Amino acid sequence: MALVRISLIWAGYAFVVGILLAVASVFVHVYQTPRDRYPSVTFTCVIAITSLLATVLLLPVDVALVSSTTSSKLGQRKEWATQDEVDKITYSLTVFYYVLYSLDTLLCLLGIPFAYFWYEGYDEGATETDQQTAGRRFWGALKYTMSFITILIILFLVGLFIPASRDTNGINLDYFKRLLNENRGERALTFVLAVLMTIGICLYILYTSTGLALFPINLMKTAPSISNPRLRASTAVQLETNREQQRQVEGRCTGNPDLLSSKDRRELDTLAREERTLIQRQRLVEEAQGEGWSCLTKAWFKIEAVFHPFKLLGGILLVLVALLTWVSMLLTAVDKAKNSICKNLCGYILGHVGIFNPFNWALVQSANIFPVDYAIFTMLVLSFFLQFCCRDCCSGNPLLAGQTTDMLMLIILAFNYSMSMLVAPQYATFGPQSFCDRAPESPLDQSDCSNNKQFIKPCSVLADNPAAQQVCTPSIGSTLLNSVTLNFPFFGVVFFWAQFLFLGLYLVTFLTVLFRSQNFGERQLDEDAEEAEEEGLLATTDRRFNVTRQDITGRASRSGRSDN
Repeated sequence: MALVRISLIWAGYAFVVGILLAVASVFVHVYQTPRDRYPSVTFTCVIAITSLLATVLLLPVDVALVSSTTSSKLGQRKEWATQDEVDKITYSLTVFYYVLYSLDTLLCLLGIPFAYFWYEGYDEGATETDQQTAGRRFWGALKYTMSFITILIILFLVGLFIPASRDTNGINLDYFKRLLNENRGERALTFVLAVLMTIGICLYILYTSTGLALFPINLMKTAPSISNPRLRASTAVQLETNREQQRQVEGRCTGNPDLLSSKDRRELDTLAREERTLIQRQRLVEEAQGEGWSCLTKAWFKIEAVFHPFKLLGGILLVLVALLTWVSMLLTAVDKAKNSICKNLCGYILGHVGIFNPFNWALVQSANIFPVDYAIFTMLVLSFFLQFCCRDCCSGNPLLAGQTTDMLMLIILAFNYSMSMLVAPQYATFGPQSFCDRAPESPLDQSDCSNNKQFIKPCSVLADNPAAQQVCTPSIGSTLLNSVTLNFPFFGVVFFWAQFLFLGLYLVTFLTVLFRSQNFGERQLDEDAEEAEEEGLLATTDRRFNVTRQDITGRASRSGRSDN
């Protein structure tokens, strides 16, 4: 039974990794500009993004595996969960984490830079004349990548020999003793990860906080698609009216422009500018409506129009999730600042959750029914990921290997810390594990709380009952992150206080964009037309559903034709 459960948990992880691979592939294909698409670059970007997301989403699997060894209802270990079996599970997870973190480090510092220099070194003219061979191009990319190899070597050497902190404010807990790495290789990798996460925290504050605030609000404020037939009909009428007015003005001079008065010339110039704007608008509308495009593309426009009203509901849902996450992070940050057992000496490690955290509570409760917690955790991670993408790429920044992808990897590393240490600290450390806080009847037996449920307590690193040490197994993911902050407290302090900057910037951005006025439709037409002449092109909010109906049917209403 235990083997079946463990196999199903790993199968669920494999399924999620497949989804991540698909998401990364679609993301890279959509946001890479056509001229930047190159097989090796695309492959590197996809693997890098998949690897980082797989690292983050290994945590629910980690929690499920260590929690499968205990019964949260009884506060006891299951019969099959001997210490040897538990050690096998934790060892396999440790190996998996180190492999993924090592792969992430190599991709971030070597793989992506090499792919970037390989792409930039391509010279079409030199290739056609056989002046640039694959070997020369390879050595050229490797030459530029050597600087990153040097940085990686320096970081590992510093991590090998830098003394780890031993000051835990007099606290002598087995959990903290295990966190102090004696293995220099593990400490070196931990140091490299700490440096990368520190860089990622800065980007995480700037991009993720604003993306989390901007995307849902903009989704709710998004105007109806400019492909609606009513706008097309209105533009055609305005264009015909404009040209008729120009003919009338030109008729006053009987074909000789020199006879026009200064007033007529200004009027003619104004009409000419309006004509250019209307022609540009008409072209944009035709392109957006799929004029000359395939039937498949036009069908996609119809489907998009059908689901357009759900954008508002999706935006509201994302706002609620973002606010719940913000509140959870704030509560945990306050809890850490107030109740951390060693404060800045260990990077504000939280020994016991003292303030109720709604997101943490939801994940802990759902963890009893795997994979419900996995689904919630995955949706939250992908939500953060996609909102960052929309903040960066949708604002006009194309996906470039060595730039956007590397930045995205660093942000995901920082996000991994926030999810584990602030959004859901109890879930990330022990999940739903609990122990019986009573003395056992004999030293060889487990504590029995079957008739005293009030003594069953959540697992905590501060629990001094020997039963807790026998039953509770912390997740490997949280152990690795806590070892970073305990071995190198400086990084832990930076990670902790940076979260307050994240929370503050999110709040300021959210309130600003929430109360900022927005003219619907301008953002879609301003890229190719003058801003001053694009105001008032679309209807206001009370006409959204009417426009959506026109998008679906492909016909303009009579009232729409008679408006102009």
